[in-house]
This record gives sequence, structure tokens and C-alpha cells, in this order.
Amino acid sequence: MEVAVAVVSAVTKSVVSKLLRVIEKRYKELKDLEGDIGFLHRELAMICGSMEVQISHKGQPSAVEILSMDEFRALAHNIEDCLDRFLPCAACEGELQIRDPRKFCHEIARLKRDLDAAHERKVRYNAEFGSAAAESNLDENPVDPENPGAYGASPAVGIEEAKQELCKSLVDGGGGGGSGQASRRKLKVVSVVGFGGSGKTALAWEVYNCPQVAEQFSRRAWVTLASKHKHDVAAKEALLKAILEGLLGDEARESVPLKLRQLQQHVSLLLRTKRCLIVLDNIKMEIWDTIKPIFPNETESRILVTTTVNSVANACSLPDGYVHSMRSLSPEQSKDYLDKKVFVNGCSPDLDKGSTAIVNGCDGHPLALVSVAKALQGHKLTGDLCEKMIQNLCFRMDENENGHFTKLAQVLMNNYSSLPGNSLKTCLLYSSAFPNDRPVSRKTLTSRWLAEGYIDGDQEIANKKLDELIDRNIIRPVDPSNNGKAKTCEPHGIMHQFMLHKSMASNFIDTSFGAKNRSNFRHLIIDNRTNGTTGNMGHGTGPAGRGRDRQHNIFSSLKEKVDNLFSGSASKQLRPRSLTVFGSVEEAVPDLTSFELLRVLDLKECSVLSEEHLGQIYKLLHLKYLTLGCSVSNVSVEMERLHCLETLDLRKTKIETLPMEVITLPHLAHLYGKIKLKKISGKKLTGFLQGKTNLQTLAGVVVDSNSGFPEVMVHMKKLTKVKIWCEIPSTDSNYAVLSKAIHKFAQAGMATAVGARSLSLHLNDFSKGLLHHHQGDNTIAASRKHGYLSSLKLQGSLNQSPQFVMYLRGLKELCLTYTNLKGAELLAGLGNLKLLVCLKLVEVDLADLDINIGDFPSLQRLCLVVEKPRFPIIEHGALLRLVSLQLLCKDLVGLCDDIKVEWFEALEEVALDSMLNQQTIQLWENEVRKHPKRPRVILLKKVVDPTKTMSGKYVASRKVYNNCYTDTPQTRLQRSCQVTAPRVQSPAPRFLFDQVEVCSGPGPQMSKIQNLPH
Repeated sequence: MEVAVAVVSAVTKSVVSKLLRVIEKRYKELKDLEGDIGFLHRELAMICGSMEVQISHKGQPSAVEILSMDEFRALAHNIEDCLDRFLPCAACEGELQIRDPRKFCHEIARLKRDLDAAHERKVRYNAEFGSAAAESNLDENPVDPENPGAYGASPAVGIEEAKQELCKSLVDGGGGGGSGQASRRKLKVVSVVGFGGSGKTALAWEVYNCPQVAEQFSRRAWVTLASKHKHDVAAKEALLKAILEGLLGDEARESVPLKLRQLQQHVSLLLRTKRCLIVLDNIKMEIWDTIKPIFPNETESRILVTTTVNSVANACSLPDGYVHSMRSLSPEQSKDYLDKKVFVNGCSPDLDKGSTAIVNGCDGHPLALVSVAKALQGHKLTGDLCEKMIQNLCFRMDENENGHFTKLAQVLMNNYSSLPGNSLKTCLLYSSAFPNDRPVSRKTLTSRWLAEGYIDGDQEIANKKLDELIDRNIIRPVDPSNNGKAKTCEPHGIMHQFMLHKSMASNFIDTSFGAKNRSNFRHLIIDNRTNGTTGNMGHGTGPAGRGRDRQHNIFSSLKEKVDNLFSGSASKQLRPRSLTVFGSVEEAVPDLTSFELLRVLDLKECSVLSEEHLGQIYKLLHLKYLTLGCSVSNVSVEMERLHCLETLDLRKTKIETLPMEVITLPHLAHLYGKIKLKKISGKKLTGFLQGKTNLQTLAGVVVDSNSGFPEVMVHMKKLTKVKIWCEIPSTDSNYAVLSKAIHKFAQAGMATAVGARSLSLHLNDFSKGLLHHHQGDNTIAASRKHGYLSSLKLQGSLNQSPQFVMYLRGLKELCLTYTNLKGAELLAGLGNLKLLVCLKLVEVDLADLDINIGDFPSLQRLCLVVEKPRFPIIEHGALLRLVSLQLLCKDLVGLCDDIKVEWFEALEEVALDSMLNQQTIQLWENEVRKHPKRPRVILLKKVVDPTKTMSGKYVASRKVYNNCYTDTPQTRLQRSCQVTAPRVQSPAPRFLFDQVEVCSGPGPQMSKIQNLPH
């Protein structure tokens, strides 16, 4: 039921925020209803709070409690529907009036009665949320007493190389190039990071017990920390006591002090005088900050930590440590494991088909594969059985016969429940609405979060939410961008299945093609691309209710009746807030107007959209986010009826010209496509001159002789990002107007209250001098205004290095593509860019470019794309802050003589073209191993758009797994591998002390703080 709580919490925040705006702006109209609205406000908060109390207690809620929570969830949705139906745009100050105020009063009164009745039923049937608290005091993640380090054991594949890599890193001083005595005497922290269930703890346990490691470290201690670790003095004392007892072993019986200061001194002394190894399993940032000062800098001791959070791993390993990232199993490794554990007598074609289904369903997740393999053992195997097992994987986790899926369910739920705040949890749930085989763009996901009201804030806050999910390894980045942030992303396959299953059970998301129960779901995904029925969308959840017993079916029937009963008047209309269609919309949704309250309509993958359906879209007055597909070639001025529209994506359409009425929509902030805007005059132009347009992103617009954009661009006061294709000669009247508008856009300072700006400019052969046209009046005062353009992308020939770029003192990201400027010309224009962080150069070759000490002192990411394998000369000692080096040329052979990896001390990644021969890739792999930080090597594939004549773009190549080169920008070429189940050692005598379990006696010493495996 945690999913239901997150959903209701998101609804509550959205509704309460809307209520407050409505009451503030329409007080005169609503003063008679103020008491009732305040009642609804309080009730929503109480609904959410009561559910959170239920979830905070352990134990399975009863059927009555679940029904009661479902009832309150439905009522929360009814309140939201009521407000949307009668108050279509609460953000506007009076432009839209309340629809039928009298009916609105009656609806609020009805909702109040429904809430009172729900409370009475809750009391009558004793459905007190939290009553199950006493039913279970069991630890939800018990540790195997025989083997306390072996949670989440992974398949026995690829262990040796990963294990040897970590052992070498611990035993040696500073990595491949730092094995001298000086580096050995520095504290080094090695971090193992990855998604829950990927085998982090098991790998660390294997390294901990490795004879090579045991020989080098005379003192060893293992401590596992809980997810909800306290941070008071007593907890800190317990942690240090566990570490000290582990290091001392038998000597700890009488000599361990109890006071914090003494514990700190003893641990620090041991680390300085002995060579110690401490493993901190499941480390958290706040805990690391607490104990880090205790560890001396000058020591041969080593720390090994495991975590699910990238930022924690990086922080722990600073400045001279090493981060090892866990990766998914390859299909071959997964099949090999199944052959050894399940199909021991070989595979018939039928079983091979079933095996393939399991491999695809588990998506390389070790714990999922192990769980399925255990569940299959003892059964009479058939291909159908295997397919049904994986199709119903999430239902199997719910039923959990014989306990085979206990650990997997705990790990997946912990990934979800450990997220801070219900807003982030709801955002994760929403990400499962996208097909698992199709990575979603960062902009699409965050824009939809905002449109749905699941984030209370702007685009920057939405980006932070996504970055946090990526940082926690729950959502994985796919394609890289110039600034290091992923352009596209996707949840881990097994997590996607799990979240979709939970979302469907809570009426949050539905992927069913049939019309039954559509009205009860908030988000609907329909895929009829193949045979007119819903594909599995890569979800792998199987039909709802399949394989469940009679009692469960009766309960589901009751739950369905509750949903229908409390949908009230909303049942007359379909209630989804978002609709995503793949294939033909006519077959999927005969009448779009039945989705009265729709906020998000995603039809970019919709192959057929008739004029009738397009006309219906214009009647969806609540739409905030709209994307259209390739079957759309024009839109009507009727689109101006979409008053609430915030994002319009036309990139996949055939639309060339857009009515100016669309640009002037009061809430339209983001417009994507490649469109033309006709010249305007009269009242429409006056509207622009008065600064009424709300547009912040325009990516992009084609400017030709008939374009009206240059004239209105000057007056777009809120514009922060613009992409322009310039198709006009220098003799055209629009040429000078556009040049002036671009310079003014770049010069806009902080007084405009829009912050940093981004400009992308594609020039043709007739517009080479566009950026020079307006440079005659540049002065020192004017140049200072240029500092607020933070990103600039120029594509096309330039006749000289533009002074325009030289004056952009605040520029942080620069991309120059086929400018045909020589090295000296390029450097002359870029010398003043002291704040530049990201630089991308795309040319035929860059052999005449020299980068010397002092150039680009802030540069962190350098991307060089050339047709011929001639790269710049980078002086030893230059670019000291560089963390990413991309050398992209399919014809590169061997290493670059003038660019040495070892020169860049902060380097974290090297990117190469995926078309390079294997020998060259191996050379680079060997080269990065010599670097103290062991930068990852990533392979990028060039994709050429047939409609473009200049250059393609580099994206992640298709996924390759352990023991092979990978596709994602975060993946190491050093073959992060999975591990075998750790060896079982004889249990040692145990005693308890302040929530710390200590294993004493011979062999490695281990302690457990508050019992959290992962």
C-alpha cells in the first residue's frame, strides 16, 4: 500500500496548492464556500497522514484496511476531479470564471457527505490504519546467521576479474601507477556502487575473504549498517565499538572502551600502527561524514564501502580512491547460469524458448535470476512454465510460495521506500508508464512530471528529482550530452516491472487495451502497434489476477466495486490524467473528448491521427502537455483554445508553419519542432510588443525571408532557450533584424529575471557573417552584458572567429561544428572563456590546434569529433580539471601521441567511437588502468540523420554487459562483474551490545549494525 500513499500524497499536494491559489485569487466568489473548502483541505491532509501511519508500521494490513484506504484514495481523486472540472485554470487571475458556481457548491457538499460516510465505515469496521503494527516484529531483511555477508548472492559468473581488480586496488598504493611507498602510506577508500540486488555486498564479501587480502591486512572488520541508522552519540559509539571489536578480534573481550572519545582514539591508533581493512556495508553519507575524521590520512590501512548511491561512493573515494560500478549480466551469462542451475540436462527448443523468456524478463538482474532459478527447481520444466513464471514474476513475489522471492521483493521495495518524500516516489512510479524497451528523454519525463502536478516547482526542481533517481541507481542514464547529463534514461528492467505492477494495483497506471475499468485509472497507456491488442510494453507483469486463488479473486471483485462506487459523478467521464498511445488512436480511443480532464496527451508514436481526432484535441481544455506524431502535417488556429497548454512537442510531425495564435497561448512555455512563423502585424504584433508571450523554450524555428520571428524575438522577455536555422542571405531585410535580436538575447542580464540562456544557431553558406553584422557597436560596457549566455552551439561555416563569442565571458558550454576555422583562429576567439566547463569541437581535423597550460582553466569536459584521426596537441599540465575526454573518430588507430591519459589527474571517463578495432580499444583500456582513478572507457555510436547533410550525433551503442564493452556513459570498460555466493564459514559465538551484533572468534571479524542487507 506504500504506492497508494505516494499517489494520494501527490494528489493532496497538487489539490491543496490549487485550493490555496483559488481561495487567494477568487476570494469574493468563494467566501461562502471557504469553510467547506477548508474542510476538504484538512481532510486531504488527514487521508495522506493516516495512510503514512499505516505504512510506517510493519505487518500486512487487513482486507478491511486495504478497502478503506482504497475508498479514501478514490475520494481524494474525486476532490481533485471536482476542482479541475469547475476551476479549469487556477493559475489565472480571473480570465476564466467558475463553471456553474451553484453546481460547484452541491458537488462540494456531496464530497463532504462521502467523506463523513467513509469515516463512519472506517470506525464501524475497525479499519484503524496502523492496527497491524503488532502483527509482526520481524526484521524485514534477516541476515543469514551462517553467512552474514552473503545477502543478494549473485550468479557465479565473471567473479575473478572483478575480484582481482578490487583486491589489487586495496593491496596496492594508488592504483596502477601509484604502487610506491608514498602512495601506500595514504588512506585509500574503495567504493562498490550499484542498484539493489546487483551483488555489491557479495562481491565485497568475496574480496574480504580473499587470501591475498587476508595476508596483507592483519586486522579486518566488517560492519553492516541499517537504512534507518540513528545519528546520536550512542549510535556513533555503537558503530565505532563494532569496528574496534572487529579489528581486535579475541583481544576485544575486556579491553574495548565505552566512551566515544576513547573509541575514536583507539580506532585511529590501530589504523596508523597496523595495516587494517574495514568494510562498511551499505554506507550512508551522513554516517560517512561522522566517522571520516577518525581515519588518519597517513596510513597503509584501507576502507571498502558498498552503497547504492553514486554521490556517496564518489565522496567516500575522494581524493585518491577508486569507484567500482556493478553492471547487469549479459544474456549469455544469464543463460549460462540457468543451464547450470535449472536446465542441467540440456535444453530442447521448447525449453530454450522458455530460457530466453526468463533471460529477457530478468534483464540481467542477478537477484531476480537467482530467485527465478530457485522457484523453478523441483518443477517439471516446460517452455510454457518458464514463460508463465516470468510473465507473472511480480505476482509470484506477492504470493511468494516457499519464500523464493522474499529477498527480491524486499530489495525492490527498499529501493522504492528508501526514497525521501512521496513526491520522488510518485515520480518513480510515473516513470513505469513508459515502455521498458524505449528509453525516455530527460525533457519528456520531467515535463510530464510538472504537467501532472507531481512536482511543486519548476524545471530546475524536476531535473533535480531525476538526477536524484539516477544518483541512486534506480533510473539508469543512457545517452550522454555535452554537459555530462544523460539525454535519455530508463528504470532498471526489473524495477520497471515491479513499479508498474504496484501502480496498476493502485489504479495509478493501466496498460489494458479493453475499455473495462478505464475510468478508474489516472494514467492510461495503449499499445496497438502490432495486432490491435495491448503489447506487454516490456512490462512482464502478466494479466491481473492470473494464478490467484478464490479468496484473492473475491477480494479483487470487492475492490473493483469500491472503485466504481466512489468514483461518483466522475464515472460518466473517463478519469485518466494522461493518455499515451502507440499505433492508431482511432482504434484505441474512438472519442478523445471522453477524456474530459486530460492533462497529458502523448501521441508522438501514434501513426494514424485523423482530422476528426485532431479537432477533438482542441476541446481538451485541461491539456498541459501535448505531443503529436508523424501523421500530423498542420494544426488549426483552434489550438488557441488550449488555454492551459504548457508544453507542445511537434518534432515528429510534418508541420512546417505554425499559427502565431499558438505562440501567444498564455501558459505555453516550451515549444519543440522545426517550424516557421509567418510575419504578423496589428493586434498580434502589439501583443508581442507588450511582452505577453510566456514562451521560455523555442527549439526551434526556421528563419527565412517570410519569417516573422526576428521581429518578435526581441520582445520575448521570458525566452531562455532558442534554436534557430538561418536560411536567409545577408541582403535580406530579416538578416539585420535577426542579428540584432541574437545579440540582444545574448546581452540580456540578470535584470530580466530569466537567468542563464542557451542559443543554438545553424548557419547556411549565405549567413556566415550573421554574428559579425551587429558587432560594430560593441563597447566594453556592452561586452559585460554578454555574461548571461551560458550555452552556445554554432553549426556552419564562419568567415572569421566571431568577436561575439569572445565577449561571452560567462559562457559555460560551447559547441562549434564544422566552422572551418583553423586552430589559431579558434583559440583566438576562445581565449577569454575562463568559465568554460564543456567544449565540443567538430571538424574535419584539429591537428593545427594547440591547447597550452593556462587555456580553459575551468574546463571539465572536452569532446573532439573529427573525420580524420588528427587531434590537437594538449600540453602536459594543461586542463588540470578535466574529468571527461571524448576522442571520437572511427579511423583512430592506437593511442594519441599528443594526448596522454596520465596527464589528467581528475579524469573519470574516456569516450571512443564504437567502430574502432578491438586492438585499439584494448590499448585504451590498458592505458586507463594505469591511471590512479581508473577512468571508465565508454563506446559511442554515430547516428546520421538522412535529412541532415552536415554531421550526425553520437549516442550510446546497444547494451553490452559484463565481460564486454558497454553502451552507457557511466559504464566501465574494466568489466564490472558479478560474483558467486560467498563461502559459508562456521558460525562464531555471538553477543549483543547496543543494537550491534559482533562475530568473534577465529577468522574474519564482522559486526552488524541494525540489520540491513541490500
